[in-house]
Amino acid sequence: MNVLTDVLKICVTSLVSIALLLLFCRLGGQKQISQMSMFDYINSITVGSIAAELATDLEAWWQPLTATIIYGVAAIVISLAGCKSLRMRRFFEGEPMLLYQDGKLFRKNLLHARLNLNEFLERCRMAGYFDLEQLEAAVLETSGQISFLPRADHRPATPHDLSLTPQPESLSVNLILDGKVLDGNLHRCGKDRKWLEQQLHRQNAGQIHDVFLACLNHEGKLSIFQMEDTPGSNFS
Repeated sequence: MNVLTDVLKICVTSLVSIALLLLFCRLGGQKQISQMSMFDYINSITVGSIAAELATDLEAWWQPLTATIIYGVAAIVISLAGCKSLRMRRFFEGEPMLLYQDGKLFRKNLLHARLNLNEFLERCRMAGYFDLEQLEAAVLETSGQISFLPRADHRPATPHDLSLTPQPESLSVNLILDGKVLDGNLHRCGKDRKWLEQQLHRQNAGQIHDVFLACLNHEGKLSIFQMEDTPGSNFS
């Protein structure tokens, strides 16, 4: 009986810890791991560890629960303070650092960023720049990513460079997703199911449930992607 009681307690505390983690992740924003500051990263690991302890600490479960709430609330408060105060943002997240500009490497900034020259050159190569002469500047962002500004004669040509005026683009609208019609999107585009079925018939796409994804672009063209369980050929 004691074993069954312990199992039930673990189930309840595990669900509570999962709910808390989900709540704090939702309140903390939509940052990916690569966008986290060092504080965010360490705090998330700490909260995860405490939440795991909450799921198994049956004698004093309220202790890790309290700690999880404190860490989660502190992270949210600090994040909001950083959004409203430039000084707080700089304190917790730091500032972007110039690593390279106009043929000059800034050794102190590289040292402060804990980047040696080989690592910096590797980052450049991974971004497609095998020669520093192709670069105008390189900036280390607060997320740890390096932003590169290519020289004018090494950047891709744009329509502005070619004196072209292309038509403005807009997002495509999903009309079918996973074999299900998104009626709200369909109506917002001024279409109905009859029109959609006609388009499927015209492109020999079968029935609605046979379509994995259907998108309508700004030019009124419907792109249809049918469901396939296995690829037609292997790459190996």
